[in-house]
Amino acid sequence: MNIVLLEPIGVPDTCIQELAADLISAGHRFTSYPTRTTDPQELGKRSRDADIVIIANTPYPAEAIRQAGHLKMINVAFTGIDHIDTAECKSRGITICNAANYANQTVAELTIGLAIALLRNIPAADTMARSKKTSAGIHGKEIAGRKVGIIGTGRIGLATARLFAAFGAKIIAYSRSESDAARALGITYVPLETLLRDSDIISLHVPATPETHHLINADRLALMKPSALLINCARGSVVDNNALARALTEGKIAGAGIDVFDTEPPLPADYPLLSAPNTILTPHIGFASDESMRRRAEIVFQNITAYLSGDPQNVCRR
Repeated sequence: MNIVLLEPIGVPDTCIQELAADLISAGHRFTSYPTRTTDPQELGKRSRDADIVIIANTPYPAEAIRQAGHLKMINVAFTGIDHIDTAECKSRGITICNAANYANQTVAELTIGLAIALLRNIPAADTMARSKKTSAGIHGKEIAGRKVGIIGTGRIGLATARLFAAFGAKIIAYSRSESDAARALGITYVPLETLLRDSDIISLHVPATPETHHLINADRLALMKPSALLINCARGSVVDNNALARALTEGKIAGAGIDVFDTEPPLPADYPLLSAPNTILTPHIGFASDESMRRRAEIVFQNITAYLSGDPQNVCRR
């Protein structure tokens, strides 16, 4: 098999070579590209002779896939696959696998970090300290005793719930598929509207699907408490960020921590959340830690081994 890594995946080349060594020893060809490209023609050129490609979150359109006449498997070093042309893959019988669960803890920890930063006014406090001011006027709030609403109780949602619970929060949840593991943690499921009305902090953990597009829109933002916070480390399309910016500007909710957007950063200068008050923005870093990048690389190469053995794992499309 000819295996091609189309872009860097966040670990040193020595790590990649270590993980690829067994495949190379078994007689497979392995090529890795040290640079990222979003040009479909260049992606197609890199893919041309590949049986298996590895790609992270770079868009991989039909135009590129069609140039890869031998392609059998797309190994996505990411959780979501909405940047892959899945219709083209289905028509060709190409298997798509992802790196499920590599970033569960990392995303959960960023969610907690954004919540604490908002509750304790950390960005404003940092500015005050650097401006040689005192703490006058800065009063924070605790997570303990607050009601946290988790929307989506998959692995990342549950990892986040555990951390919030460790701080002393009461957890409620809404999910299309309810989980015995969530109930075992003491989580109570409620209707979405109830969660929005009752929660002090709302954290989103659902995938990007037609059903979740703008799940949090103007009408649902209007249900939230004026003191509530919204955290989105899931997918950008889940929130109508224009409506969110208006809600923040009009004081309808107290704050937001946003790591994902309807476009990948860099954000345009007129992006509405850039000027919204009480908002902390991070440029899609939820998945990125030293530990998660190593886990991701390991899962990617395990996916290849499993596929070659005839027992593929983490299959998203087949």
